[in-house]
Amino acid sequence: MPARELDVKGLHCPLPILRTRALLNGMEVGEELVVYATDPASVIDFKHFCNTTDNALLSHETQPDEVHKTVFIYRIRRGG
Repeated sequence: MPARELDVKGLHCPLPILRTRALLNGMEVGEELVVYATDPASVIDFKHFCNTTDNALLSHETQPDEVHKTVFIYRIRRGG
């Protein structure tokens, strides 16, 4: 099953996490979500979110972006 995607670029804390949590809550255990964010604080926020929930942060990478300078990409697996 392909991963779902969530674009929260341009949003600041706590909105990226709140939108991620809402989407993950409607997903099945084991499904994956790829989140695109631009808030630099999201690096800490997503690590903390996954460490304090049953969800697993599978990967985190950055990509250059013409509009936002940097896009942070998080791949999360829905936990049980």
